[in-house]
Amino acid sequence: MSNSTKRAICATCLRPQASCICEWITALPHAVEVLILQHPLEVANAKGSARLLHLSLPGSTLLVGERFDPAVLAPLLAGKRSVLLYPASAGEPAPAFDPAWSDAPSALRLVVLDGTWRKSRKMLHLNPLLQELPRLPLRDTPASHYLIRKAHAADQLSTLEASCYALMQLENDTARFAPLITAFDGFVAQQLSYISLGGGEAPGGP
Repeated sequence: MSNSTKRAICATCLRPQASCICEWITALPHAVEVLILQHPLEVANAKGSARLLHLSLPGSTLLVGERFDPAVLAPLLAGKRSVLLYPASAGEPAPAFDPAWSDAPSALRLVVLDGTWRKSRKMLHLNPLLQELPRLPLRDTPASHYLIRKAHAADQLSTLEASCYALMQLENDTARFAPLITAFDGFVAQQLSYISLGGGEAPGGP
């Protein structure tokens, strides 16, 4: 098999065809709009879940960057009530999230930062528009299924898991998003299979 064949890229998931994840795409209807801001170093990370999340949510937008031009970011945050999926912390004042907003999920936009804890904190620091957003606190989330990436805290979740649980909370509908968590388990199992075969993780994007 030639090198060009080995590195043939899937046009949908943007991974080498040998490690394509398209079988795990689970298209789900959702009322809350989703904006995924992905750190550039996550794009080619085989363990990353943001691309699978984006492909499974028809009403989502994925934008890659670290510092976003306000002229680009501001329109993406306009028109709906944008809520940042990020934990509140002391010394970082942010508008309060009002649970009553969930009464009209179609008027909401969930903003998700895809990156390691350190990368996502830097993204937040570099983008004042994000600092102005209300932050959504997740409630009673189960343990992470993300067995392929080391967590620094017991409550840390993958981007896909955190976003799914946030949507369950905002739309008050656990059952609708549960299939995507099941698909995520398949994605994780696929990655673990590469490790068990001794080849390390599957190659990521181009």
